[in-house]
Amino acid sequence: MNIVILSRNEHLYSTRRLIEEGESRGHDIEVIDPLKCDLIIEKEKPTIYYKDRYLDYVDAIIPRIGASVTFFGCAVVRQFEMMNVFTTVTSDAIIRSRDKLRSFQRLSKAGIGMPKTVFTNYSRDVEEVIERVGGTPVIIKLLEGTQGLGVVLAETRNAAESVLEAFNGLQARALVQEYIAEAKGSDLRALIVDGQVVGAMKRQGKEGEFRSNLHRGGSANYIKLSEAELKLAIKASRALKLPVCGVDMLQSNRGPLLMEVNSTPGLEGIEKATQKNIARAIITFIERNRR
Repeated sequence: MNIVILSRNEHLYSTRRLIEEGESRGHDIEVIDPLKCDLIIEKEKPTIYYKDRYLDYVDAIIPRIGASVTFFGCAVVRQFEMMNVFTTVTSDAIIRSRDKLRSFQRLSKAGIGMPKTVFTNYSRDVEEVIERVGGTPVIIKLLEGTQGLGVVLAETRNAAESVLEAFNGLQARALVQEYIAEAKGSDLRALIVDGQVVGAMKRQGKEGEFRSNLHRGGSANYIKLSEAELKLAIKASRALKLPVCGVDMLQSNRGPLLMEVNSTPGLEGIEKATQKNIARAIITFIERNRR
């Protein structure tokens, strides 16, 4: 097959691994920068022009769309969908997952456990917002933050009020979430491919850091998920219609709680922690669905 990876950097670990596994299985793999695509929209014949050619020969795409280019990146994915090209993740699912508020609303309706969360429209009654999630400490998250950026732990009421007032003053929309102390700065990531968990790791934040993101110096180790954790991860991926995704969970005294669903999960941490070939699983997923 002719498989396109939509990525702005072919040297990234995840992109390189997908190239290696795709080529090892006999496919033609091409990396295309979505921001350099021209979308040609016309009656009954939507097409994409890239550099010096039309992309009318593509069988499947693997979107690796960064949060900063969500709008145009998803427009490119949508154009491929209009051309009847198979995609591992749809444009609508990416957009849905990138909007934290929208995704939490869908996940809540699906009956998935998560930390108590409050969203207000720049409310001036900051004290009441804090009380609704059980008081301090609280986690305050920008709606469009990624890789731990835009996430603040406010340990006191004064700190929480200061952060919320600052975000409100900047008209930056934020969620206020209950802090799960028993997680002790760690979380779980389950990697989903074709609706099934193909690998899981426990991430631990570095000393003094409440965020466990590997980009922020955290560490990762293989973990075998409990039945409840497996069910939550699979249920979350189905609720957001993401057959390929990373589901992040916290271990709490009341069972696993969903933290976030990532529609473009990195492969480096999970492959190294689990010693599993996640990239091959993604290529195999495409093969099963293109036959």
